[in-house]
Amino acid sequence: MRRFYGSLSAIAAILFAATLTGAQDDASRAVADGGISVPGWTGKVDANEAARGMTLKNAKFSQQGAEMHFTTGPAVTYWNPANTASGNYTVKATFKEPKYMNLNNHPHPYGIVIAGNDMGTDQQSLLYCAAYGSGNFIVRGFGPAPFQMNGRGTPNDAVHKAAAPGEPVSQEIAVSVKNDKVECAINGTVVASYDKSALVAAGKLKSTDGVYGLRFGHNTEGIVTGLTMTKQ
Repeated sequence: MRRFYGSLSAIAAILFAATLTGAQDDASRAVADGGISVPGWTGKVDANEAARGMTLKNAKFSQQGAEMHFTTGPAVTYWNPANTASGNYTVKATFKEPKYMNLNNHPHPYGIVIAGNDMGTDQQSLLYCAAYGSGNFIVRGFGPAPFQMNGRGTPNDAVHKAAAPGEPVSQEIAVSVKNDKVECAINGTVVASYDKSALVAAGKLKSTDGVYGLRFGHNTEGIVTGLTMTKQ
């Protein structure tokens, strides 16, 4: 019996060490030659990233022709203050992860940001819908504290899955405000729909009007094309 309990203790120790190693491996890593080189754009790293000393210089945002290239670093929201939307509208873009999970040991998300207000301050509010190359999506926001709309993410057949780590995967993501609804569509399928009243509320959004932009989780590479806003 003593040998049995000893074996259990050894297994538990191995699992605990593996958990710690995974957490350490997944810590945000600073990107060399980082910063924003695209005119007009700015950003903000998440508060927990800033508390660890991370800044925008620890992630990289550049542009090559029609492609916007991102490498993080800390989890970060990017926007151009000139890009605003109000009333009924749709913001969409195509995201490509050239090498799925290239910088991380599990899937990380990327997606569209809308409804940005007080951006760049400790009172900023926004909503984002993001996809993972694993076939999941997530809807979250800041108001200014983080809030979740579908927990830690939801699988959906509309979200493309990478064939394997290191393989490419792409997603077209669109977030729409339509009268009293806010919807997220991925690859042409609505994957989430919320009453506006569930989003514009205490501790969540100040309004669905505001700045739109892009969101990348930490330790993630992506290419974005076709970022547009159309009025409904």
